[in-house]
Amino acid sequence: MVTPEKSLSTALNARTIGSGNETIVLCHGFGTDQSIWDKIIPLLAENYTLVLFDWPFSGAVTDKSLYDHAKYTSFEPYADDLITIIDEMDLKCVTFVGHSMSAMIGCIASTKKPELFKSCLLYTSDAADDTPCV
Repeated sequence: MVTPEKSLSTALNARTIGSGNETIVLCHGFGTDQSIWDKIIPLLAENYTLVLFDWPFSGAVTDKSLYDHAKYTSFEPYADDLITIIDEMDLKCVTFVGHSMSAMIGCIASTKKPELFKSCLLYTSDAADDTPCV
């Protein structure tokens, strides 16, 4: 459980890399953590400010009480968490990159608070052959 002393962004390992004028939020999918972006971070950080964090189900989150199965039965609570992180970090007009389930989370969050999002790039793949569906 997040306490007033500890923000959600801190509890979910949020970090900022780079110093560009545009901000990209990189959001990982189920079964991974923010390390899936490690190979492209150096390239993007040259020109953009990057924001990364881990979802509560991620093994990288040390406070296991953050994941409540009863709460996370749909994408909506994840979208609320995404909005909270963006608000806590005082971000505006971000480009959202969502991998796998985070693609849908980004869609939901962007309809709830469209003013936070400049654009959404959504990546998933066909489970049968891992062909990208962008």
